[in-house]
Formats: sequence, structure tokens, C-alpha cells
Amino acid sequence: MSAAPLVGYSSSGSEDEAEAGARVRPGTGGCSRGQSPLPSQKLPVPDSVLDMFPGAEERLADDSAKHGGRVRTFPHERGNWATHVYVPYETREEFLDLLDVLLPHAQTYVPRLVRMEAFHLSLSQSVVLRHHWILPFVQALKDRVASFQRFCFTADRVKIYTNQEKTRTFVGLEVTSGHTQFLDLVSEVDRVMEEFDLTTFYQDPSFHISLAWCVGDARLQLEGQCLRELQEIVGEFEDSEMVLRAHAEQIRCKSGNKFFSMPLNQVPGET
Repeated sequence: MSAAPLVGYSSSGSEDEAEAGARVRPGTGGCSRGQSPLPSQKLPVPDSVLDMFPGAEERLADDSAKHGGRVRTFPHERGNWATHVYVPYETREEFLDLLDVLLPHAQTYVPRLVRMEAFHLSLSQSVVLRHHWILPFVQALKDRVASFQRFCFTADRVKIYTNQEKTRTFVGLEVTSGHTQFLDLVSEVDRVMEEFDLTTFYQDPSFHISLAWCVGDARLQLEGQCLRELQEIVGEFEDSEMVLRAHAEQIRCKSGNKFFSMPLNQVPGET
């Protein structure tokens, strides 16, 4: 069994996973040749002047040690905002109890697995927006999903994923009901991506909740026997059908450190 491709992610513990497959629009940076003085001629620029240009194309140092050894797929440049659209997954105590059983078992095969800090289901790859595109982008999303209603979904199939470069591996729970509604949402998100000349989602996405991740390609250790045992744990967990059934109530867009929420409409008669 081969691991499924990763759908984009962006959360406090997985922002770099979302960057797989993202692209930077061309022509957004650089200085004209012949305009920079020699090093000996440079004078210090006052902070008050530097603060006037927060969107300047200044490359920042990227220390992989600060984010668990992950290496960014695209460079972090000031003024470029990594952006990701997703449905947040609100955890309940029973879900965390299940995770407390699943993760230690998976770690007997791959000890370096780390629990995710937040949970969600992606509707987009991670893309790069210039700062002045963020609000128009979010408004376009709101317009596109304004008519969508809330829906229920179930994610109860254990599956192993990798990012496109095979540099990170994830243990996830794949959606087994509600797939059509997620596809409908992705269709509208893709239209917004096309409007802004950004990368659309995967052709045949596997909607899922990532539970844990590790650096490197760990498919060999996690697929086969480990995967079967993890699925057995899910199947035998008390009330697992109810524990892994959830409501999609909002869409969220994360751009840099900014979050934008778009509530889905209540179903008529719903309280």
C-alpha cells in the first residue's frame, strides 16, 4: 500500500506541512541593478524609516531547529504570507482519549512521531499571498461559501500520508462520510485560487485529520501491520462511531498570523 499524498495543512504545529506544493508568484521582489551603494558607503537606516515599509522583500533566516527539524518548501520572505483554507476540527475529550491510545502504539513502530497541536481538514494547499491581497482574498472566499450549510462528517479510517517531497510523514484519520460536501467546498475555494492565480487543490483529495507527524519518510514502518493494528484500535474503541462523527460549522482561513472565520449556514430546523 502506498501512502496518500498530503493535503495542505497549516496550524501551530503543522504550518510547514502546508507549504508543500505552494508556489510564489513571480516578479514580487528584488532591487534594480546599479542602485545599491558599495558596502563602505552604506549608512545605518533609522528604525523609524524601516518600520514604514513592513512589506519590504527582505529574506528572513530560517532555522529548522525552531520547528522540529522541518524545512520550508518555499522561502519565508517578509511581505509573503503563507495562506491556508481549512475546516477546523473541534476536539472532544473522547477523541483525545482515543488519540492517547493510538499515538503510543504508533510510536512503538516510529518513536519520533509527534502529536499534532491542532486538528483540521484542509480545503486548500498552502499558497503565498502578498499582504495587500489578503482581505480581497478572504472577501472572495466569503462570497463563494455564503450559501453553504453546515454538515456532518465521519473520519474513522486510519491512513498514512506524506508530503510531496516525502520529507514528512503523517498518521491521519480519513473522511468516510461527508466527502461530497468537502468536494463542493473545495470547488468554490479553487475558484478563488484561480481568481488570484494561485495553486488549486489536489485532483483526488483525501480529506483527513492529521493526528501525528514525523520528519522523514516513515511509510515502511507505519504501513502494513502497524496500520492494521491502529485501525483495530479505532474499531474497538468504545462508541468510536460517535466519537469520530463531527460537524463542519465554519471555514477558516489562516494567512500568516491572521485568522478569518466564515460560519456555514444552519440547516433549517437545526438548533
